[in-house]
Amino acid sequence: MKLIKIEKAEYLANYKILFVFSDKAKQEVDFSNFLNNSTHPEIRKYLDIDLFKKFQVVNGDIDWNNFDMCFPLSDLYEGTIDLERKESA
Repeated sequence: MKLIKIEKAEYLANYKILFVFSDKAKQEVDFSNFLNNSTHPEIRKYLDIDLFKKFQVVNGDIDWNNFDMCFPLSDLYEGTIDLERKESA
């Protein structure tokens, strides 16, 4: 089984990011519901669009401020963000 990782993450608009994975699959993920429905201040701070846009790809994963906010790669690949699992972690 081949390990899938993020090769590229491109900011699109609002809270949307286009991911390109190592198997060449592409997935657009909209983080707006996740951010707007979160009650955690460390997550809600990324409603500041300028802060949200400061992500980078590190070792095949998406990173905001030294993994201040991160997501399972499988969720990004599928285009789903699970708020309950993230906030309970």
